Amino acid sequence: MADKQQKLEVVPPAEEPEEMPLPFDPEVIFLGGLFALALLTAVYVAAEIVLPLVLAVVLKLLLQPAMRLLERWHILPRMVAALLLILAVFGTIVGLGAAIEGPASTWAAKLPEGIPRLQERLSFLQAPINTLQRFLQQVEGSGPPAGAPTAASMGSSRLMTKLFTGTRDFASGFFMTILFLFFLLVSGDTFLRRLVEILPSFSNKRQAVDISQQIESDISAYLVTITLMSAAVGIATAIVMWLTGIGDPILWGAVAFLLNFVPILGPILGVVIFFLAGLLTIDTLWQAFLPAGLYLGIHLIEGETITPMLLAKRFTLNPVLVIISLVFWFWMWGAPGAILSVPMLAITKII
Repeated sequence: MADKQQKLEVVPPAEEPEEMPLPFDPEVIFLGGLFALALLTAVYVAAEIVLPLVLAVVLKLLLQPAMRLLERWHILPRMVAALLLILAVFGTIVGLGAAIEGPASTWAAKLPEGIPRLQERLSFLQAPINTLQRFLQQVEGSGPPAGAPTAASMGSSRLMTKLFTGTRDFASGFFMTILFLFFLLVSGDTFLRRLVEILPSFSNKRQAVDISQQIESDISAYLVTITLMSAAVGIATAIVMWLTGIGDPILWGAVAFLLNFVPILGPILGVVIFFLAGLLTIDTLWQAFLPAGLYLGIHLIEGETITPMLLAKRFTLNPVLVIISLVFWFWMWGAPGAILSVPMLAITKII
């Protein structure tokens, strides 16, 4: 027994380092920087493929609790459950889009007629705007040559080109996102199991499993919390718009719901939108400020009190890093990048 105990004590499990040491060799650091730069360049160039994949991964983390619940209850086969979850999510999106299509078209038709009203009610801003325009004209120099096409014709052709290209890109990205999401939900933990199999040491295997579980747990909790709170903000905003006389509560509730997914910039844009809607609809000036003010109050209650309290036990993110991530991914991928910036930042922090 003594020999066996001695043999058990001799086997050292701690030959592997607990932490990976940081590199100090300048060549390694420069090569790492070049690799990161090349990776970001590839992500930017291949955005048509990478963006749907990243969006599908984030949606997979959002739907993972429901998927595990269906598996635990043995209600449906995995493939059928994945298909039903995808149909539920995208069916809700399509239904919401169909519900707000009519009110959105009505407001778009009102906008050209309401521009003179907005100019009249915002006349106190006319002087600084004219000063800024004169300054920009001086910086740009002289106008276009006499034989050049007019700005209106060039603008209309560019708008049609952008609309056609944007519709085509949205359709292809939408299809690829659904395709990626379906196979990610069906595959389950297959990629994690393959990763654990090829890792050389037990500590690496355990660390990979721990990171994967923490990402799934924290990001799923974050996404579910943000989705529920955004829905609450949308419902509260719809009620406020109905009470203040703006009308079309479903449209404004959907706008508030979507904008709440974009941190900082989304609520700021929402305040501007509801302020302009109030100016277009309400005659009394001080009452025209009510929709924007009440929306701002709803956001402050949700974004500064309730949501941080719910997520504080999971993780906290530095506001400076959130702003940097938001601006960077908005520059890389536009509005979808801004929506995905916080989940990607949280995943990076966990890793």
